[in-house]
Amino acid sequence: MPEDKEKDYWVGFDLGGTKMLAAVFDAKFKQLGSERKKTKGHLGVEAGLERMIGTIRSALEEADIDDTQLLGIGVGCPGPLDLARGVILEAPNLGWENAPVKKTLEKEFGCPTVIANDVDTGVFGEYRFGAGKNERCVLGIFPGTGVGGGCVYEGRIFRGKTMSCMEIGHMQLLADGPRSGTGQAGSLEAVASRLAIAGQAAQAAFRGQAPYLREQVGTDISKIRSGVLAAAIENGDRVIKQIIVDAANHIGIALAGAIHLLAPDVVVLGGGLVEAMPELIVETVNKSVRKHLLPSFLDTFEVVAAELADDATIKGAAAWAEVEFRETDSKS
Repeated sequence: MPEDKEKDYWVGFDLGGTKMLAAVFDAKFKQLGSERKKTKGHLGVEAGLERMIGTIRSALEEADIDDTQLLGIGVGCPGPLDLARGVILEAPNLGWENAPVKKTLEKEFGCPTVIANDVDTGVFGEYRFGAGKNERCVLGIFPGTGVGGGCVYEGRIFRGKTMSCMEIGHMQLLADGPRSGTGQAGSLEAVASRLAIAGQAAQAAFRGQAPYLREQVGTDISKIRSGVLAAAIENGDRVIKQIIVDAANHIGIALAGAIHLLAPDVVVLGGGLVEAMPELIVETVNKSVRKHLLPSFLDTFEVVAAELADDATIKGAAAWAEVEFRETDSKS
């Protein structure tokens, strides 16, 4: 390696359900290059890992950085993970089982690699660079197809010994409520995810209670996305607004339990649903949570919308890699 080349660059990777996104950052986390590719359905593990490598290489090429200048790679991943071995145990949306992400990327790029839950890296991104910057404890809730949760506690991702935790979406709220995709009755995910909201909205459209929504997309749940729901509210579908308010109230109830346990300084609400209607959701969650708290907790936190959108996961993954590997270096 030429002596004039710095070795102080990080790669962040967001392994989403429909896309892969890689970005290269300098020591101050200024983005220098990026690449986005579709996952194209179920590629299988080998082909999927090859696509990850290609995505990273394209980002490095744009940034004019070579492998020898990298200090580390951080990957935000869906699905159950073995964090110690860096293996994705299962990612149904990708059709992956036992994917050796850490081993593969370290062999290809010659630098340390760490994986983490994608919601965790998103919350870590908001902690380092966004809505929860440098707070002692940041709790994140991201309603989407499910309801993801994450926490950064005193500068570190709150996690188990070998696996991620903070699965707030699977907290039970209703003893005999509807079932989530995992079969749990009355969980937060079953009543407050975007998928659950879309299901209720489709029923309202079918019954003629949401004329704007019915005119725009009919009753096809796959077409009832966050932006469509926001537009329906803006165009007078009052029942859709109530469905969103009900879901946000449920999030507030679950959040109250988490606040009693963790005493966060900031609660960050993120994801496409929140981005589409931040004021409605943040205000409703804020009011709901305060109805269910002990008085001593009422003035100890704030509820805010995420600031970084899609950048949170990828930037958080790179920053988490820095924390992990700087710490390892200091101990060696």
